[in-house]
Amino acid sequence: MTVAPYPSARFRRLRRTDALRRLTREARLSPDDLIWPIFVMEGEDAETAVSSMPGVSRLTVDRAVAAASEAAGLGIHAICLFPYVEADRKTELCEEAWSQENLSNRATRAIKEAVPEIAVMTDVALDPYNAHGHDGIVREGVIVNDETVDALTRMALAQADAGADILGPSDMMDGRIGAMRRALEVAGHKDVSIMSYAAKYASAFYGPFRDAVGASGALKGDKKTYQMDPGNGNEALRLVERDLLEGADMVMVKPGMPYLDICRRVKERFGAPTFAYQVSGEYAMIRAAAQNGWIDGERAMLESLLAFKRAGCDGILTYFAPEVARLLGR
Repeated sequence: MTVAPYPSARFRRLRRTDALRRLTREARLSPDDLIWPIFVMEGEDAETAVSSMPGVSRLTVDRAVAAASEAAGLGIHAICLFPYVEADRKTELCEEAWSQENLSNRATRAIKEAVPEIAVMTDVALDPYNAHGHDGIVREGVIVNDETVDALTRMALAQADAGADILGPSDMMDGRIGAMRRALEVAGHKDVSIMSYAAKYASAFYGPFRDAVGASGALKGDKKTYQMDPGNGNEALRLVERDLLEGADMVMVKPGMPYLDICRRVKERFGAPTFAYQVSGEYAMIRAAAQNGWIDGERAMLESLLAFKRAGCDGILTYFAPEVARLLGR
């Protein structure tokens, strides 16, 4: 890149006014870029605040329907459902995960009936239903891969039957994308999309989310045998390539901001629709710092999301989604 020497080139010329800054901005954020994660719980016309995620609540199905309607009105085109599963529904084999009448599937049907234009994304992982709190079935202290893939495939089919538009396998088992895609084709769900959590790291930023879905107390040990080592980058590219070859339509990097380099590398290498999840810990840090007056929360929120776009992401899952959409609408 050739740049004229100073003073012929004065970069500040294009920063002088808001109009010039807007004209030359390289990355832009809009409601089209947002997916809103929503936590659902049993009950009626109620919500429960998640203490470690200020401003976020678990919603009963009827209130989740109202939230979906609100999202659509704000120009947000997709929501992602995560169920809070009561302890008496958690088992070692996670049978509730593929029940047609489980909380997630009931919420999906209700939302698609009331707000058919919004895309519903679902979480394909066993941790909300697992007595051990893991994303896979545990045998003698080991998270077993192939038996878990069979369970996840049953779960994916049940979610597709319920009307999910996008399946989000977040488990990080080997071979699960191919198994799900084959099963969906056989079952006639040819148009159901898969957004694979292809590069999901064993991160310290997930704690508040586990509180929100009730998995914190159940988790025994850690998830390092199936989630990625934070020190690895090349492995992420191999995982993304594998999942795309197995039939994923979109891929995700999780968490988001600590792994912006991975977002950029994935987008540049593959060109596939690439998403990042601004996870619960990222959200909680910004929100808590803002509440304490340490940062400008609104500016930090927008800046953090713009960083994903600058890194090459096509979209972001973020708990800030409705707040951001309102701001952008103004």
